[in-house]
Amino acid sequence: LRVGKIVSVEEHPNALKLFILKVDFDLEIGERTIVAGLRSHYKKEELEGREALFVVNLEPAVLRGVKSDGMILAVNSSNGYVILIPEKDVNVGSKVS
Repeated sequence: LRVGKIVSVEEHPNALKLFILKVDFDLEIGERTIVAGLRSHYKKEELEGREALFVVNLEPAVLRGVKSDGMILAVNSSNGYVILIPEKDVNVGSKVS
């Protein structure tokens, strides 16, 4: 698990529920593309520039034609999905322990 910063968000062209996130982790991991089913829960502007928690040691998966190199962590609450974010400022790429 690592902290990443979402640098850009695009709507997936082949799926109404998916966003394509570009996420910066640090120099060690670099930038990754992560596909996330958050479109019905967040606006693009709400995600861009935010830090969140990600799983980065998964095998890549192709979701509707787009390769995803990780997974964002979120809670499925009564208000919809809520992404998990660090409580305080931390370095991008920090390991969750």
